[in-house]
Amino acid sequence: QVQLVESGGGLVQAGGSLRLSCAASGRTFSIRAMGWFRQAPGSEREFVAAISWIGYSTYYADSVKGRFTISRDNAKNMVYLQMNSLKPEDTAVYYCAAKSGSGTYIELKSYGSWGQGTQLTVSA
Repeated sequence: QVQLVESGGGLVQAGGSLRLSCAASGRTFSIRAMGWFRQAPGSEREFVAAISWIGYSTYYADSVKGRFTISRDNAKNMVYLQMNSLKPEDTAVYYCAAKSGSGTYIELKSYGSWGQGTQLTVSA
């Protein structure tokens, strides 16, 4: 099992920037990809971004493409989500997830380990 801890959430004004961090521990050798998902009140959890653990393939939801950047530091077992040009509709709890098996990068069911989430609130 992989343990994940997110940090970096908070309150920011629209147009601002914030970086989320996710620290992985445990069976990190089993990680094949890392992803960020978010869940707004009353909504389902949705894919935001993902990155392969080997190589440098990245994937983004259309809603964040060009504004968010996912990156990783394998030596530190860290994944980051740089968020720029934030909008009120980005307000959500952001979750870090680890994918160790098969499955697509954008589906929730592909990820077996999840963090506790960190709240991002973007004010208008």
